[in-house]
Formats: sequence, structure tokens, C-alpha cells
Amino acid sequence: MTQHTDHNLQLFERAKQVIPGGVNSPVRAFRAVGGTPRFITRAQGAYIWDANGQRYTDYIGSWGPMILGHGHPAVVEAVQKAVLEGFSYGAPTEREVELAEAILKLMPSMDMVRLVSSGTEAAMSTIRLARGATGRSKLIKFEGCYHGHADALLVKAGSGLATFGNPTSAGVPPEVVQHTLVLEYNNIAQLEAAFAEQGADIACLMMEPICGNMNFVRASIPFVKRCRELCTQYGALLVFDEVMTGFRVALGGAQSVYAQAIPGFEPDMTVMGKVIGGGMPLAAFGAKRAVMEHLAPLGTVYQAGTLSGNPVATACGLATLHAISQPGFYDDLSRKTRALISGLCQAAAAEGVPFCGDSEGGMMGFYLLDTLPQNYGQVMQSSNERFNQLFHSLLDRGVYIAPALYEAGFVSAAHTDDDIAATVAAAREVFKILSK
Repeated sequence: MTQHTDHNLQLFERAKQVIPGGVNSPVRAFRAVGGTPRFITRAQGAYIWDANGQRYTDYIGSWGPMILGHGHPAVVEAVQKAVLEGFSYGAPTEREVELAEAILKLMPSMDMVRLVSSGTEAAMSTIRLARGATGRSKLIKFEGCYHGHADALLVKAGSGLATFGNPTSAGVPPEVVQHTLVLEYNNIAQLEAAFAEQGADIACLMMEPICGNMNFVRASIPFVKRCRELCTQYGALLVFDEVMTGFRVALGGAQSVYAQAIPGFEPDMTVMGKVIGGGMPLAAFGAKRAVMEHLAPLGTVYQAGTLSGNPVATACGLATLHAISQPGFYDDLSRKTRALISGLCQAAAAEGVPFCGDSEGGMMGFYLLDTLPQNYGQVMQSSNERFNQLFHSLLDRGVYIAPALYEAGFVSAAHTDDDIAATVAAAREVFKILSK
């Protein structure tokens, strides 16, 4: 019998000697699901290939940015042209202005944006700006929402209603998160109580309108409406963290989805990333002019970045935004994503496996539960063991989903109807195993 070398395992062993945990972002380590992470060597369209040459249908899409699929010709051409012009200047470029204009045209809740290099940086800067603009210190976030790894945001809920949170990472002193209130997602009563007790001191309320880091959980329409009303009433700024949802669930982001249900709705500030960089390190945050003019060099809130507005990244982002702005793009993307979730639900039901799912645009999520969860506590009721079995069984069949129960998934324009059908067929085999 021929022994095949596992190049993924070899690379992982090498990586663990020089990189903590062998990875440069924790979820990649497969710690939640067990086994050896796949080291990717190339990607094209809807597929990725690992170090063993195994092909997978990719439903991670670099955690959201690859909405066009990998290696889209127009995006590759734009990046190649930009690279020949120069990697970085440390000076303004016309392309920065063009990208800012393109974002503002698609998301009219903002008058100005500042480009940065990561979602974490954008969220961190947004909070500083909100505090500077309001002269207040406290912020509200919701359990299960992830806004990057800035110290003030690595926090879990306290023991009582509207209590200040506790650090969730070593290296974050309790006093750093003393101004962070952590509430339950979709809980209007808690929200109202928090504003009643602390409203005059709250600078901003930051939320993912559709969560992607406790899997796919929507904010209910009444909840979003009440967030808007309370922020307006108490003079706090409502921040939509659209790092994941921006240009992924709709051309106008999740805020455009909620505006259809809540007349006149818009957030005060928006955090963006992922899709606007097309896979390159690029993010942004924006608001109305009166808020943004508090930023240096106009105002006293300091923020800076050597690679902000990088010319190669902006070329990638502009080409991506141009492609997704074409008529019918989101109709087709949404159709394929809904077809995947519907097919998975039907396959699970046929085998009597508890399962449910949801999607918006090209973002989706599913649970081994009978009903869709509304908050982090309900998500936690899902079985890790059964999910891990699902994950590895799909991986063995060439389907690559997030290696963690608490992550949303993504469909790209490059996925074909045949890809969707093949994924559902693979899942049907897996559900047969899970039903036993």
C-alpha cells in the first residue's frame, strides 16, 4: 500500500515552531473542530486547493471578501496594473478619493469616510471618534457580536442586567473595559434599562446588524428600530459594524435592508471592511460630516496609518465594487445562497436531523437546531460534537466550511448551480451519518 505524505501536517508542524499555534489568526488552527488545518496553495473561482493538491468548494471566501470568487479577471488586471505603478507611497492618491466616492454613493448614510487597513482598526477608530464627538466615555456592545480585537471590545457580559463587562482576553486590564456595557442581542428590555440607567454617559451603541461571529443571527426589526430611537433620544451615536455585511448582504449593506422595513432609518456611523478591499487589507469607517470633522487633521481625535489607502488595495477594492454594482448581481447571488440553505434544510429534514438556516445576499449560516437562535445564549445550545462531525465529513467530501460552529459562511458569484447541487448531495450523505 502506498503511503502518501500529508503536506498539510508537515507544514503545520513547521509552522508551530515559528508561529504561535501554527497560525496567524486563531480560528484557522482547527482547535474547535480538531485535526490538521489545510494549508492553501492556490484558489480560483469557487475553489481552493491545499498542500496535498486536494480541491475544495470554498464557502469561507477569506471570511467574506471574495464575493466575486477567487481570481476574478477584472480584479486581477486592476491589481497587476497598480503593482507596476508602485506598492505604497505614504502620500495621497486619486484612487483613494475614487474609492471613498464609490463607497459614499452606495451608502448615503455617510458624508465622509476614512480608509484604514483592517476591520479591527476601523472599529477601534470609530469608538475613539464617537467618544471624541460626544464627549462621553461609555459604549454598548452585544454579547456574540465581534468588532475586532481592540482591548475595549474583548469583553463578555457581566453578571447582572446592564452591568459592565469583564475582559475575555489576558492582557486586558479590567479598568480598560469598565466603560463597556455588554447586553444580550435582540433583548429590547435590557436595552431600555441600560439607556435608562446610563444614557447620559453613552457615547455609542455598536452592533452587527447581522452577526457573523456567533454564526448568522439577524437583529430583529423591532430591536434595530428601538436601538435607533434610544440613541436619538439620549444623544448617543448608533454604529453599524458592517465589516462583514457591507456590500456582502446587499449593495447598500445591511443598513439598506433595514431601511426597507424602517422608514427613514440610517445609522450614525458605519464600519466597513472585507468586500471593499476585494481580498486586500483595506477597511473604512464613516459618518456625517459633523462627526467626521472631529478627526485629525481637522479635529482633535487622532488616527493615522502608514498603509491607509494603499494604492494596490484601493485598486482591488474599486474593481470589486464596480463588478458587484452591475444590474442583477445580487439577485443571482441571493438566489444561489438561498438555494444552498434550502437544499441543506431539506436534506437534513429527510434524515430527521435537527437543522435550520438563514441567508441574506451572499452571507449565510446554519445550525444543528430546530429553530433559528436570536442571541448568543441560544447559539450555545448547539452541539459542538455534532458540528465537528459535520465539518470533517463535509471536508472529506471536498466542501470547505468554517472550522467553527460560531462563524457565518459565504457564497460567491463564482459558485455555480452545479456547485450548490454537489454541496447539497455531499451534505445528504453526511446527514445520513448524523442520523444514526
